[in-house]
Amino acid sequence: MASQNHKFQIAPSMLASDLSALGNEIKMLESTGIEILHFDIMDGHFVPNITFGFPVLETLRKKTRLIFDAHLMIADADRYLEDFKKAGCDWLSVHVEACPHIHRTLQQIKKLGMVAGVAINPGTSLDALNGLLDFADFILIMSVNPGFGGQSFIENSFEKVRDLKKRIGNRKVKIQIDGGIKKENIRDAVLSGCDILVMGTGFFSYKDYKTGLNELCLEATR
Repeated sequence: MASQNHKFQIAPSMLASDLSALGNEIKMLESTGIEILHFDIMDGHFVPNITFGFPVLETLRKKTRLIFDAHLMIADADRYLEDFKKAGCDWLSVHVEACPHIHRTLQQIKKLGMVAGVAINPGTSLDALNGLLDFADFILIMSVNPGFGGQSFIENSFEKVRDLKKRIGNRKVKIQIDGGIKKENIRDAVLSGCDILVMGTGFFSYKDYKTGLNELCLEATR
């Protein structure tokens, strides 16, 4: 999928899916050609919510070969990196605000064989990423404050993406965006330079996921 020669991927956020039927949801997503499933991992400490744990990830891992992209909104992420690997995660992003020794954390994620991402909150300056771009495989720009799904998009987020793209330069670091991405702004997200679009209600509001994916991709590339 591309817009003006810029390739992008849509990663449905499983927190917005039918949580009573996650196995079936994944089967339907597989049939659309989706390649990445995004899991918001919250611990009730770093953010005021609690979501998926290891047993859920381990169970779902047995049902699919799709990429498991786990966004850790948790305190003391280092303590659990190996557990996320064992649970079947392929990509792991940690918050720059929550990891005091983030270089070491990123190195450990890669050592475990996972793709390493750095997540950054809307209120945090991109300067917090200074010195990290050579250690991360992708940067996750939060376009809502983390903790709950269904929030409104923070309007200056695409400006932040464009600034980040300049800072990345010719490095092979992808940009992921998460929060409030929907049909109305998906084209702007792609044009600003986002490579991976995490979509919750903006995706799962479609009753037919294949139709929804096609419609979103058409809108992004028009």
